[in-house]
Amino acid sequence: MTPDRQIRITEVALRDGLQGHTTFVPTEQKLLLLRSLSKAGLNNIEATSFVSPKAVPQLADAEELIARSRDLPGVQLSALALNLKGVERAIDSGVHEVAVVLSATDTMNRKNAGMSLHQATIASEDVIRRAASHQLPSRAYISVAFECPFEGAVPSEVVLRLALRMLEAGATELVIADTIGAAGPAQVQELCRVLAESIPVERIGLHLHDTRGLGIANAWAGISVGIRRFDSSAGGLGGCPFAPGAAGNLATEDLVLMAESGGYATGVDLPALYDAVELASQITGRELGGRSMSWARTRRDAALVGSS
Repeated sequence: MTPDRQIRITEVALRDGLQGHTTFVPTEQKLLLLRSLSKAGLNNIEATSFVSPKAVPQLADAEELIARSRDLPGVQLSALALNLKGVERAIDSGVHEVAVVLSATDTMNRKNAGMSLHQATIASEDVIRRAASHQLPSRAYISVAFECPFEGAVPSEVVLRLALRMLEAGATELVIADTIGAAGPAQVQELCRVLAESIPVERIGLHLHDTRGLGIANAWAGISVGIRRFDSSAGGLGGCPFAPGAAGNLATEDLVLMAESGGYATGVDLPALYDAVELASQITGRELGGRSMSWARTRRDAALVGSS
């Protein structure tokens, strides 16, 4: 399979997926899920966030989780850090990659990080530079890149300006986030094309939500204009707790099924991934699964009946 037919997935269920879950998930159960996702072939995993436990109690065990999982063979663990204190914790933990989130609007930054857009931009640059000083790669997210729940539609030139600042600071990868699932395929194509005029397309990724049922269509729209890097969450778990209307993430199982059906390779074992989704459902006490999950369960049940 040529590199142009390879899709790289960053699995975010453990961080973005769990961060808004109201009941604390014990570290041992998070480790079980992490290992299950790794067993399915998901080797890029955003595991946690080094933020204040008061702000996100679910991720208060960040150090322990990284310490107990960082030696998994072939797995690259990333963690979110919003400021220098957070990135120092991430560096000390031995994480393999750091992620920063910069919202494209002033109001969203104030809601999400307690900073103005100007302050958050500088803070993100500081995190990226600090990570680079320790030879750590970094992913820079531009959140609410299509539409903000507080300020409405976001101009593409704003996203481009912020993206270039993150790359100039040393970010390894740029991730465009449809945080509230407001975009449609045409908008995804247009913004990706605008960015690709100034940024190598292989350094651009997409983080999509399925609020309106368009997550998988938006992923295909991204693929059609050269995007090969995607975030997704097993079972569609997640949604930003600071953004009203941000329903679950694009389900990893749907992304894998779509990509593989379209002639692209993901390196993910779908049956093993469906097992990981079932485990996530047990751990969270929630019925999880993307749009392909009922089909997968039906096929599995039929196979069990046929073998009995």
